[in-house]
Amino acid sequence: MMQKQLAILLCAFALSVPLCAALIPLLKKLGAGQNILGYVKEHEKKGGTPTMGGLAFLFAAAAVALAAYGFRDKPFLVALAVGMGYLAVGFLDDFLKKKRARNLGLTPWQKIAFQGAVAVIASLYCCLNGLTEVYIPFTRLRFDIGWWMFPLAALVLIATVNSVNLTDGLDGLAGSVGAFYFLAFGVLLILQGGSDSLSGLCFSLTGAIAGFLVFNTNRASLFMGDTGSLSLGGFAACVALFSGNALAVPVVGIMFVISSISVIVQVIYYKKTGRRVFLMAPVHHHFQEKGYTECKIAFVYSVVTAMAGAALLLPFA
Repeated sequence: MMQKQLAILLCAFALSVPLCAALIPLLKKLGAGQNILGYVKEHEKKGGTPTMGGLAFLFAAAAVALAAYGFRDKPFLVALAVGMGYLAVGFLDDFLKKKRARNLGLTPWQKIAFQGAVAVIASLYCCLNGLTEVYIPFTRLRFDIGWWMFPLAALVLIATVNSVNLTDGLDGLAGSVGAFYFLAFGVLLILQGGSDSLSGLCFSLTGAIAGFLVFNTNRASLFMGDTGSLSLGGFAACVALFSGNALAVPVVGIMFVISSISVIVQVIYYKKTGRRVFLMAPVHHHFQEKGYTECKIAFVYSVVTAMAGAALLLPFA
């Protein structure tokens, strides 16, 4: 199985690189550059960098995964549908930002409505198709939680999508963390004897993201945009939910979780005291304000994610 998964990873990388390279001049021609938030002074020079890069590398990941597994496995196809559904919403958000020439696309309520609808559908899918077992992280134990999967799945999906989106704030950050996240889950599913197609999807996403990082590491020539980050969040949640590893998401995705928590803490503390805990939230901007380079922040986030993923595999060593 591992040979097939590695071949999938390499094929996804090989397809992602030329697609990303071809997309850059096309986006420039269409004027699809990133509108930079005014209060992030360090990012002023990034204005106009092509965004919507998720179109290229996620198409590569989906194409390679479908070529390898076809249309036979239902959880695999539902995961693809959810991920691509979020890609469509992210694309619409990015498109509206560009059309309005400001960093505001869909309204928060519009995003919440879509996320809630998808969360309900995915949660019902889990419950109605017997995908209700949950592995306990760092063990081989698993329990069937029945319809308790419904609120758990909805929470995991909504939290993961928003956390990945918040983490996408520096060159190479969400991409590098995402690559290690999917690699860890791909290996975990092999060791658990889980779904071959979901594992293959993880390896395909890993390879495709690696291809995207060729153009996204500092200084980036292509951003993933909400097109990429919302979709990655959907994929990250689905491969965990449909394989029984919902509780592993905050372990491997610890840096995604920290991004969300830092924003929540900042908002609550500021409303109560008028003061800030961090110089800027999410916390990766705090580190940037402290003088750390984007490369160093992305590297540390990636290492922590890789170590968390390795720790999750210890029971199978």
